[in-house]
Amino acid sequence: MNEISPKAEISPKARIGNNCKIFPFVYIEDDVEIGDNCIIFPFVSICDGSRIGKNNKIHQGSVIAALPQDFNFRGAKSYVEIGDNNVIRENVVINRGTNQGGVTKIGNGNFLMEGAHVSHDTVIGDYCVLGYGVKIAGDCEIHNGAIFSSSVIQNANTRVGRLAMVQAGTSFSQDIPPFVVAGGKPVEYSGPNNTMMDNAGIDEKVQKHIANAYRLLFHGKTSTFDVINQIKEQVPDSPEIQTIIEFLESSKRGIMCK
Repeated sequence: MNEISPKAEISPKARIGNNCKIFPFVYIEDDVEIGDNCIIFPFVSICDGSRIGKNNKIHQGSVIAALPQDFNFRGAKSYVEIGDNNVIRENVVINRGTNQGGVTKIGNGNFLMEGAHVSHDTVIGDYCVLGYGVKIAGDCEIHNGAIFSSSVIQNANTRVGRLAMVQAGTSFSQDIPPFVVAGGKPVEYSGPNNTMMDNAGIDEKVQKHIANAYRLLFHGKTSTFDVINQIKEQVPDSPEIQTIIEFLESSKRGIMCK
């Protein structure tokens, strides 16, 4: 049974699951779907195109599926898809996609801290953390387990790899690869993210192989193309090394520091 305040403004067309708690002054538009066991705190706006899964908590002042801040937007029907078990803290803004059918995606188990902003058509994986005031531009990717400290700015069309850590105040316009710590102005490689790799159960020997791969990438004086070949030839293979190779090979904006 839902617990919905009579002071909330909810369209009768919105579809709301079971056991949800919706506080006063929540605003929910027509084309909205909310799964079971969600908690929506006061002054949250959930706009058309929102598709929200189960067990999510959305805190005061957040706006879900806000219109994209993109000059190419022409009023197309687009979406925000949010998975399960996410915590979205105060004053977070998530924009829906720009073009017809476009989607901004947030996976499962993420924690978005106060004031974070996720722009149109960005895709965030599972178990990521966005710190206070993080700003993610449009068409970005953030892979599983990435952590952003406070006030990070990720510029458009860039990617952050699995289990990467981006330090506070960093702004970047190229891809940050998996399993690294990166930060500074300009952004620099600060070493492998051993803490998160330990937490993820990645073997110590594999972590050393990852460090060797990044030694070739960031301390060598050859192109990224040549580094990829060196990694294939010199670093023992593993799923994690394959993840690095695939990330480097698919980069369109280039890799930071290269």
